[in-house]
Amino acid sequence: MSKDEALVVDHRNFFYPPGGILLWLIIFVELLTYGLGLLALVHYGRLEPEAFHQSRLQLNTGIGTFNTVVLLTSGFFMAMAVKLFREGKFSQASTFIKLTMVGGGIFIVFKCYEYYEKLSAGVALDENMFFTLYWMLTVFHLVHVLVGMVILTWSLVKMKKASASIDLLDLESGAAFWHMCDLIWLLLFPALYLIF
Repeated sequence: MSKDEALVVDHRNFFYPPGGILLWLIIFVELLTYGLGLLALVHYGRLEPEAFHQSRLQLNTGIGTFNTVVLLTSGFFMAMAVKLFREGKFSQASTFIKLTMVGGGIFIVFKCYEYYEKLSAGVALDENMFFTLYWMLTVFHLVHVLVGMVILTWSLVKMKKASASIDLLDLESGAAFWHMCDLIWLLLFPALYLIF
C-alpha cells in the first residue's frame, strides 16, 4: 500500500467511523464497564459518606491533577499526529506520536508513585469500599494506558518502514483508544479525587 492510498478513508460511511466500527463497540463496552464502576462508587458513597470522604482526603490531589493535564496534553498530541498523517507529513506525525508516548510515560510514573504512597501507608485493596473501587478502577485504567503505549509503539514501528505499512485507519484506531483512556480518566479523576 502506498502512502497516498493509506490516506484514503471514507468517513462519511456510518459503518466506518475513525478507527472502525469494531473498535467503537469495544470502546462502548469499556465505557459501560467504567460507568458501572462509577455507579458503584456513588452507591457505596451514599452508604458510607464519612468513610468515603476521609478516604478521598488520603488521595494525592496534586498528582491526580497533574496526571489529568498530562493525559489531556498527550491527547492533543495524538490528535495532531493523526492530522499531520492525513496531510502526508509522516515525520511530524511520528514526532507527535512520540510526544504522546512521553505523556503516557509520565502518567504511568506518577501513577505508580501514587500507588507507592498508598501501599507505604498501608492502604490496600481491602482498606474499605472506597479504596477497593479506587484500586480496581485506577489499575484497570493504568492497564489501558499501557495497552495504548503498546499500540502507539506498534504504530511508530510501522511508520518507520519504507513501505508505510500503517494506514490512516490503523492510526485512527490507536488514536481512538488513546482518547478513550483520556475520557475514562476525565470521569475517574473528579469522581475519586474531588467529589466525596
